[in-house]
Amino acid sequence: MARYMIQATYNADARKALVAHPQDRVAGVAALMERMGGKLECFYFSMGEFDIVAIAELPDDISAAAGALAVTGAGHLSAYHTTKLLTNDEMMSAMNKAHGMTYASPSGD
Repeated sequence: MARYMIQATYNADARKALVAHPQDRVAGVAALMERMGGKLECFYFSMGEFDIVAIAELPDDISAAAGALAVTGAGHLSAYHTTKLLTNDEMMSAMNKAHGMTYASPSGD
């Protein structure tokens, strides 16, 4: 299974609702990932550009996209980013595959 980093930002209405009615959001996210055939590995609230950072293990990119559609469709987020993560072994395979390949950069001529 592949791993994905999910970063999200609540919109103003969602922040207002969370302050007025504090609630655990982790259980719902974990249940969604399980319905997608995966698992929520970790979930953090963060300070800065994003309010949430999570790591999920999912079967494939289609499952990750389906989860993103389900979550963003609820309308409580102003930003949602999914980043596919590579293991060291996967990156080593990519580096080995790229080894010896060349590519011409654009020229101004």
